[in-house]
Amino acid sequence: MVWVAVLLAVFGAFCLAFGAQKQGSAVKADTGGLALSSHGFLRLLRNPRWVLGLLLLCVGMGMNAVALVSAPLTVVQPIGAIALVITTVVNARDQDITINRATMVSIAACVTGSALFVLLAVNVTQENHHVNQEDELTIVLLLALAVGVFGTLAVMFRHRMGAFVYILGAGMLFGFVAVLTRIIGKHLLDPNGLALLNVQWYSVVAIAAAGGLGSWFVQSAYSGGPPDLVIAGLTVIDPIVGIAIGIVILGELRPDVHAVMAIAMATAASLAIVGVIALSRHHPEVTKRRKDARKAAGRASH
Repeated sequence: MVWVAVLLAVFGAFCLAFGAQKQGSAVKADTGGLALSSHGFLRLLRNPRWVLGLLLLCVGMGMNAVALVSAPLTVVQPIGAIALVITTVVNARDQDITINRATMVSIAACVTGSALFVLLAVNVTQENHHVNQEDELTIVLLLALAVGVFGTLAVMFRHRMGAFVYILGAGMLFGFVAVLTRIIGKHLLDPNGLALLNVQWYSVVAIAAAGGLGSWFVQSAYSGGPPDLVIAGLTVIDPIVGIAIGIVILGELRPDVHAVMAIAMATAASLAIVGVIALSRHHPEVTKRRKDARKAAGRASH
């Protein structure tokens, strides 16, 4: 069963990579590098390339979900990180760009940091089979705060927000969504037989709001940066946020964990996030856009 999960995770990574690349190129062609508008999003719904990318992303996420159920997290989660490598190679060929050394180092930091964080986390955490209502409400309130903060930023600074801010927001929001989805799944499988009656309405509303805003952020990130950055955010920031919520709020940290392990986890998470930041600044597509913008500004001033 583990080998089946590994194959699903690998195929899922390929689907995520190609899906992100197709959506990214469709959004870029539609917006020309400008901020995504609501009318632009409606046009994307009729774009075959964008729709194909969406289908591939859904298939990839579905395969990854089945793999996570079928095998230990330590096996599946690091495999998902290879989607970042695949996306970078595919996008470089599609856009005819050369991957520079800074990009390769950034990707290595993302993959290494996130894989180490997950491997360390699995060794220091334990499954919380019963989530009380107070903890669930705490998660929902924190998510509401995150939605409010990032939603306000999107409204006030829509034309000035960089791709990194969009993908940071999407990664954080989807991290919360993953935790709440897992909690709802446990409610549905509760042996008390109440099924849907166990599910709190505010958790469903929170997932819908966060999922909607997170999806908008992903599409906006495509218009302002390479698809590699989107995949980096979803495979690096998302699991870090989800595991952090499990440790801090749900009490999933084992009682016998040494301080050295906590420092190691913080270091691994920092390495991964620094990799995402570096990717958002030094990716050849990003630097090319920056140079083009400076040239355009120079021509306008003359």
